[in-house]
Amino acid sequence: MTRRGAWARAAAAALVLLALDQATKQIVVHSLSRDEHRNVFFGIEITNVRNKGVAFGAFGGGGLPVTLLIIGAVGLLIAYFALHATRPWLWLPVGVIAGGAFGNMIDRIREGAVIDFIDPMIWPAFNVADTGIVLGILGLLYVIEGPGRKKKAPA
Repeated sequence: MTRRGAWARAAAAALVLLALDQATKQIVVHSLSRDEHRNVFFGIEITNVRNKGVAFGAFGGGGLPVTLLIIGAVGLLIAYFALHATRPWLWLPVGVIAGGAFGNMIDRIREGAVIDFIDPMIWPAFNVADTGIVLGILGLLYVIEGPGRKKKAPA
């Protein structure tokens, strides 16, 4: 695949995840009052909550440090992709991670916090962007280190 094609596919993946994330958040915001819960099925609720921190509420104060952390992480991801854009399938996890990061950043700019709504009984609430970021990181690790990568012989 060409570099241009890889960038186009990564952008498309980011836009798809971003659109899905923002659409689902707006459905929740317009369907539930803040902190209202609806049981979907045993162990999972839809809850309209806000998270000022990062994953699982870490750095809950939010603000500039969280924003700088996110910008730095996305910057490093984009720099890595720029150097390795022709690696097969790398565009997909990069696009999904970027789309998730942008989706949550839009919330931070608009709301001052991230809108979370998928609320399992034994796990903190999360959203589509968070799911994309986690699956994207797993996919990134697979593409970089998974089958087909030559292993160095023991010294």
